[in-house]
Amino acid sequence: MNIHSHHHPLIGSLRGQHLAWLLTLAVVATTTGCASTPPAASTAQIAVTEAALNHASSAGGAEMAPTEMAAARDKLVRANAAMTAREFDQALRLAEEAQVDALLAEVKARATKAQRAADELREGRRVLREELDRKSK
Repeated sequence: MNIHSHHHPLIGSLRGQHLAWLLTLAVVATTTGCASTPPAASTAQIAVTEAALNHASSAGGAEMAPTEMAAARDKLVRANAAMTAREFDQALRLAEEAQVDALLAEVKARATKAQRAADELREGRRVLREELDRKSK
């Protein structure tokens, strides 16, 4: 069975849930920041972004989605620099973008793990079937 033609239900569920999150964040990112952003909003977003990076890292993002993790970290560093420069709109925008990158890294890592688990289950089932066939002969 081709793994690309039949996805495990968990993988589809993960993609759907996290796609919804990413779309929500994209809408929020494009609708905020037009007015002058107060420092507290940028500070809060940076904290949320740091938590998202920690979640992505715990999910294996560094190994399975290194490009997205690097982009998230880079944008977070730039967001912190913008905070220091008192460019709060820029800090908020960069922190939101970093959060989206971190969420994408987490989704990719979890999807990769789910795919590996599904592949292992399929392989285990195949081996059991071969063993049963051999014993029944």
